[in-house]
Amino acid sequence: VCCQGECMWLHLELIGNVLTACCDLFPTVEYAYTTVPTYPSGQIGFFLLSLDDRTNACRLPSRAPAKDFQAKLKYYNHQLHRAAFHLPEFAEKAVDEARAKAGRPPRAKDALPAPGGCVIS
Repeated sequence: VCCQGECMWLHLELIGNVLTACCDLFPTVEYAYTTVPTYPSGQIGFFLLSLDDRTNACRLPSRAPAKDFQAKLKYYNHQLHRAAFHLPEFAEKAVDEARAKAGRPPRAKDALPAPGGCVIS
């Protein structure tokens, strides 16, 4: 299930409450976001809920669009899909707190390779 998840900049408390409630219904509860220039704050979130209880069940694409179909898409690709779940620290903390209220552990972090060219110190 995927539904509108409001804006983390404007409705963080509401997002947390919805996430906590969804944890009672689904084993996999995730929050992601994307940019939408015409939406308030230029960003909108999504609640993604699944009966699939595997770690990262929603966060990692299970298949890629066929090459001819992908070529027609103007926005989506699998890298963007994965990136949508990487939240700013304040939102990540709120999501983890909402999960904790429901007795869930923090969200699993993607295992990412070490940076190869850009070093932030």
